Amino acid sequence: MATLLYRLGRGSMRRRRLVAAIWLVVLVGLGLAAATLRGPTASNFTMPGTESQRALDLLNEQFPAAAGATGTIAVKAPAPGQLGTPDGQAAIQSIVQEATTVPGVLAAVDPFQVGSVSPDGQYALIQVQFNDGADQITEEQREAYEQLGAQAEAQGWQVAPGGEVLNTEPEVGSTEAIGVAVALVVLVVTFGSLVAAGMTMLNALIGVGVGMAGLFALSGVIELTSTAPILALMLGLAVGIDYSLFITSRYRQNLLDGMPADEAIGRAVGTAGSAVTFAGATVVIALAGLAVVNIPFLTVMGLAAAGTVTVAVLVAITLQPALLGFAGRRVLPRRLRSSVPVALTADDLPDDAARRSDVTTHRAAPETATNGSEDTSAFGFRWARLITRFRIPVILVGLLGLGLLALPAPDMRLALPDAGTAPVGSAARVSNDLITEGFGPGFTGRLAVVVAGDDAGATAAAIPQVTALVQRTDNVLAVAPPQLSPDGRTALLGVIPQTGPTDPATETMVHDIRTAVGDIQGADVLLTGVTAIGIDISEKLSDALPIYLALVVGLSILLLMLVFRSVLVPVKAALGFLLTVAATFGITVAVFQQGHLADLVGLDTPGPLISFLPILLIGILFGLAMDYEVFLVSRMREDFVHGDTAQQATINGMGHGARVVTAAALIMTSVFGGFIFLDDPVIKSMGFALAIGVAIDAFVVRMTIVPAVMSLLGKVAWWLPRWLDRALPNVDIEGEKLRARLDDKVGAGA
Repeated sequence: MATLLYRLGRGSMRRRRLVAAIWLVVLVGLGLAAATLRGPTASNFTMPGTESQRALDLLNEQFPAAAGATGTIAVKAPAPGQLGTPDGQAAIQSIVQEATTVPGVLAAVDPFQVGSVSPDGQYALIQVQFNDGADQITEEQREAYEQLGAQAEAQGWQVAPGGEVLNTEPEVGSTEAIGVAVALVVLVVTFGSLVAAGMTMLNALIGVGVGMAGLFALSGVIELTSTAPILALMLGLAVGIDYSLFITSRYRQNLLDGMPADEAIGRAVGTAGSAVTFAGATVVIALAGLAVVNIPFLTVMGLAAAGTVTVAVLVAITLQPALLGFAGRRVLPRRLRSSVPVALTADDLPDDAARRSDVTTHRAAPETATNGSEDTSAFGFRWARLITRFRIPVILVGLLGLGLLALPAPDMRLALPDAGTAPVGSAARVSNDLITEGFGPGFTGRLAVVVAGDDAGATAAAIPQVTALVQRTDNVLAVAPPQLSPDGRTALLGVIPQTGPTDPATETMVHDIRTAVGDIQGADVLLTGVTAIGIDISEKLSDALPIYLALVVGLSILLLMLVFRSVLVPVKAALGFLLTVAATFGITVAVFQQGHLADLVGLDTPGPLISFLPILLIGILFGLAMDYEVFLVSRMREDFVHGDTAQQATINGMGHGARVVTAAALIMTSVFGGFIFLDDPVIKSMGFALAIGVAIDAFVVRMTIVPAVMSLLGKVAWWLPRWLDRALPNVDIEGEKLRARLDDKVGAGA
C-alpha cells in the first residue's frame, strides 16, 4: 500500500495543475448536478416489517384519504366556557373553514362534532387531513397552515397549528462555522504557518463540497432523511481536516530532513497517507456496516456519511499533494524556510545530492516539524515518561473515572423526537404545550388502530370488539369513533393514551393493545401512528445494538491484528473503544435525558435520546478511535522492531505522535461541537455525543490509558503466534517496505 501511495503522491505533485483542474471540474460538475437534480429530504422514519409500517402500507392501499399528513390546530379561548357561547362557536367555525382553504387540505374536522373540546370549554382541537404525505408538503402549504387563525388571534384567542405537517429539514446555519474557525486556529498554532493552515483547511473544504454536492445530486433518486446530510457534513469536515493535517505534518518533517519536494510529498503520502487510507477505510466499513441492521433510513445515513469520508480520503491523497506542490516551502514557518532549499524535485538535484536525499530515513517527530531536530524534552515525551512511570495508578484512575462517567448509561431510553422536545417558541412546541395544557399529554401522541376485513360486513362486525378491547386496556383515555373507507372494508379508530408519546407507560400500553386485539376473527387489526412507529423503531434498534457492537469490536481486533502483528494490542484497543463508548453514552444520557447541565448546551427540554444515536455513535467512534490508535501505536511498534526496548518504544511513539493527535482531536471536537449550537435537539445531541466521544477517546484512552497499558505489558504486547504471523498479510501501514525499497535502490546506485 505504501509504495502505491508513494507513487501516487509524487505523481500528483508533479502533475499538480492537472490534478487541481480535475478536482475543480468535479466540484463544479457535481455542484451543477446538485442544483438541478436535488430532491426533497424525508422528515419521517419508516421501518419495513414492523406492525406500524404494515398498517400504514395498508392505509395507503385501501384508505389513501387517511394516509396523508395530519395536522392538529390547538385553540385556546380568552376565558373558560367561551367555546359554549355563539361567538365562541362562530370563531371555531371560522378557523375550520379557513383550514379547508389551505392548498392540499382534504378536510378539517369540526371539534364540536367529534368532542374535541375541553371540559372547561376553553380549549379545542381541530384535526386537519392533507392529501399528501408529510414529505410532499411544500413550503407554501406549510406557511399557509402556520398562518391560520390570524383573525381570531387579533381578538385575543390563541391559535397554534401543529402536527407532523410541520416536520421540516434541520437548517445548517452560521453556528457550526464556530467549529471550523476553532479548527483553523488549531491548525495555525500547530503549523506556525498561515499557508499550511489555510491550505489544509481549503483541501478539507473542497472535499466536503464534492461529497455534499454528490450526495444532494443523488437525493433526487434516493430518499434521504433530513439528518443524513447533516451527519455527512459533520464527518466530512472533521475527517477531511484531520487527514490533510496528518499528510501536511509528515511533508513538513521530510522537507526539514532535506528531502526534495517530490520525494518529501511521496514519502508523506506513502506513510501518513497509508494511515489515512486505513483510518478512512475503517470509518467507511463501520458506517456501511449499518446496513446489517436492515433499517433503510439508517442504511442511507451510513452510506451517505461513508461517501463523504471516502471523498475526504481521495482528496487527501491526491489533491493535497498537488496543493503542497504549489505551496512548496511556504508550509514552514518563516524562520525555518531559509534552512530548506527551494522546492526542488529529485530530478533537479545532482546525482550525489539526490542519493544523499534518498538515503535519508530519519523520521522527525511531529514536534520537530518546527525546529528540524528531535526534541525529547517536548511535552509529548515528558507526558509519556510521566504516564509510563506511574502506569498502574494511571490505569486505575482512568478506569475508575470512565466507569463513573458511564454510570448513567444503563438508564438510557430511546425514542423518536416529538414536539415536546422541540425548541421553545417553535410552532410545533407552542402547539404541543397548548394541547398538553388543555387536554393532557396523551393528546400529543395519538395512536391509530386499523381494522381491515375481507369485506365491509367483516369490518363492521370487528369494530365493536376492537373498541371494547382497546377501551379496557390500561392507560387508554379514550377511543374515537371509527372512520370508514368508501368501500367500508377498512376502518380507522383513534386512540388517546393518558401519558405522553415517550412515556414508558405509553410503550407498555402499545404492547397491551396489540396483545388484546391480536385474536380478532375475520379482520386484520394493526396499531400505528407516530408514537407506535417510534416505539417499533426504538425496539428494533435496541435489539440490533449488541449485534452491531460485537461486529464492530470483532472487526477492530481483526484489522489491528493485520496492522500491528500482535494479539494483545488489538484486544487492548477494542477494550479502550468500549470504555469510550460507555463513558460517552453515560455523559450524553446525563445531559440530554436527565437534564444535568442542559443549559450549557442550550437544551430546553430533556428527553429520551434519538433512537439511532447509539448505533450511529458506535460506528463513527470506531473509525475515529482506530485512527488515533494507528497513528500512536504504529510508531511504538516500529521502534520496538528496530531495537528499542518496549518502554522506550512506548515513550517514542507518544513523543512523536502527541502533538499531531492533540491537534487532530481538538479539530474534530471543535467541528462536532459546532453543531451543538443548532436548535434541532437531534442534531444537537449528535454533535455533543461525537465531540465528547472524540475527546474521551483521544485524550483519556489513547494518550493516557494506552501508553500506560503498553508500558505495563512490555514486550509481551507484541507477541503473535508464528502460524498466525505467516497467515496474516502484511499491509505495511507505516511504509517499512517502502523505506527498505528506496534504501536498496540508493545503495545499488551508489
